[in-house]
Amino acid sequence: MPFIMPLLLLPLAAGWWWQSTFPSQFAHHREGILLGFLIYIVVIRFTLLDLMLFYVSSHHSSIHLDLLHIVFLYLEITIVTMLFFTLLYDLFGVFSLFRYNGPAAGEHMALMQGHNLRVAFYISMELFTTLGAGDWIPQTLNAMLAAGIEALLGFIQGGVFFAVLIYAHQGGKNATLPTVISREP
Repeated sequence: MPFIMPLLLLPLAAGWWWQSTFPSQFAHHREGILLGFLIYIVVIRFTLLDLMLFYVSSHHSSIHLDLLHIVFLYLEITIVTMLFFTLLYDLFGVFSLFRYNGPAAGEHMALMQGHNLRVAFYISMELFTTLGAGDWIPQTLNAMLAAGIEALLGFIQGGVFFAVLIYAHQGGKNATLPTVISREP
């Protein structure tokens, strides 16, 4: 599974190719392409989470090994998702999608120019973790949609992660319970 996750980023490579090869077509279809990428990541993420839940509910090995797999898989899904949104924001121009709303915005924007990828990564982390500091504001409808989707994916992933951990923990307790009961006279 670890080698499959980075493959989720391949459609973005096609986006960069399209943008560099046919810039006028890309610019003309920009909003539709961004919406397509958003639909893609939502479908892929929910598919991955469903597969994870299926794995946890059907796989019966050591509970500690299962928890370790779950934690590492969720970490990988988190990193790939934030990287996907980072690259997406960079592809569509982070400064055209988001506007800085902090103090001395003009000065800060001048300092941030040339650091597109780092700014995109910061925005992605802020949205995925649902911190919502409010220093970056989406400027377009699709940027608003992207921000909402990323925050929703982060929120849902956190909830599912804790639900799976609780389920795995309860499964571990229930697995040892009959052995304890059968030893009593």
